[in-house]
Amino acid sequence: MRPARTASGTPEVPGAPGVPGVPGVRISVVICVYTEERWDDILAAVDSVRTQSLPAQETLLVVDHNARLLRRLKDHYGDGGADAAVGAEADADAGAGQRVRVIANSGSRGLSSGRNTGIAVSCGEVIAFLDDDAVAERDWLRHFAAAYADPRVLAVGGRTVPVWASRRRPVWFPEEFDWVVGCSYRGLPPGRVRVRNVLGGNASFRREAFDAAGGFASGIGRDGDKRPLGCEETELCIRLARARPDALLLIDDRAVIHHKVPAARERFGYFRSRTYAEGLSKALVTRSVGAQAGLETERRYTTRVLPAGIARGLRDALLGRAGGAGRAGAIVAGVAAAAGGYLVGTARARRGGPRFTVAAVPDLSAPDPSAPDLSAPDPSAPSAHARADDGPARSRHESTHESRHESTSRREGAA
Repeated sequence: MRPARTASGTPEVPGAPGVPGVPGVRISVVICVYTEERWDDILAAVDSVRTQSLPAQETLLVVDHNARLLRRLKDHYGDGGADAAVGAEADADAGAGQRVRVIANSGSRGLSSGRNTGIAVSCGEVIAFLDDDAVAERDWLRHFAAAYADPRVLAVGGRTVPVWASRRRPVWFPEEFDWVVGCSYRGLPPGRVRVRNVLGGNASFRREAFDAAGGFASGIGRDGDKRPLGCEETELCIRLARARPDALLLIDDRAVIHHKVPAARERFGYFRSRTYAEGLSKALVTRSVGAQAGLETERRYTTRVLPAGIARGLRDALLGRAGGAGRAGAIVAGVAAAAGGYLVGTARARRGGPRFTVAAVPDLSAPDPSAPDLSAPDPSAPSAHARADDGPARSRHESTHESRHESTSRREGAA
């Protein structure tokens, strides 16, 4: 059957009458949440999805083992709470972009399990992920959908812009290291371009990507350890490219979100800790996928992008511009910390640890995943969902890779 067309003759998006020029793709948006401290941020994130120029089929709020937050969100978004009427109308018209479903994480604590739960219960043929402390611009989903017109495209990421708590970038903080705070960094190519991996807080995947490669790995990102580890998306994208060599993974810098950067992450101590942790994570990834794939993007980044950044910083210092020397020094310190983490991680791996597991996307067809877990831990307890931000752009089948969870240091909260 031929797709319906608008008056101008362009195909309409199913469930989104009158939206021209976008392929007929249904998108589910998953937002993983874990703490009531971000209540206002969560509501803002959901509102930004509800007002998209291309409506989402649904918004899924996946709550990470916090029974009180789960009940509060269910009250707010349809179980007799503030948005009950909206929820009822949305069930009748899922294409209106208003439907919000609140679901408990069915797996272990952590962002990877939360995302896998969202994938399992979603209805869309594309699943988009948005951080709980970010808001999307109005055409965010429209740009994602347009890229999926090419059937070879299995993942599309966007551009993430930092919103600094101090209202301005710290003068010493180099743009080349904006990945430290979960944002797009200087050195990414402009436009819609092919990349090795997307950045997880602003990303989308075709459902068949998970059928081909499995879900997000647990044990590679934050999972109860204090160190702000990451690279879940890097590992998944490399695994996907191996499972589907014909696949295209893209970043479109017009798909924009704005991501909050708390004051604690504007400090050099966090910068140093996060870059060291990125090295640890990269060692874990390269042990699994090999250095050729695991460090392909990083080679260009460290040999071209960062030297240019140091040169700019030194030039600014010579011209008397504020922060030039600090930015150059921060780049050197960041490289040194990441290299140190990589060496330590590699040495640990050779001694038999750590490990991570490629999780199957859970089958939640039988139980009700939105039912609250009365045995859930104290919601005031710190959650492993708090995660590190992503490093440089970067089935249900289950397999275990060489490595074992670190059981040292307990993790500090993060994003």
